[in-house]
Amino acid sequence: MSAKIKKGDSVVVRSGKDKGRTGTVLQIMPKDGKILVEGINVATRHRKPTQANPQGGIERREAPMAISKVSVADPKDGKPTRVRFEEKDGKKVRVAVKSGETIDG
Repeated sequence: MSAKIKKGDSVVVRSGKDKGRTGTVLQIMPKDGKILVEGINVATRHRKPTQANPQGGIERREAPMAISKVSVADPKDGKPTRVRFEEKDGKKVRVAVKSGETIDG
């Protein structure tokens, strides 16, 4: 089965505290139905000093969020769009439904 969202895609957040923001996919966890997007859903953790990190302090990093909360950004205008699959030159490619532009290839 082909994935509609892949690592490196530009996505738009559809709901939640970061609604409307755009970011790049860092990681996808299909078994959990989660996605990690650069600069989106940032969580803070207060870390005690350890031997590996003697300074300690506040650590900010992206937290996984539900895949259903994001849509692929249209290559033409950057707005959210659905994705369909088409066959071009004997290859299966992803196409943005809104503009008809190919997303990869």
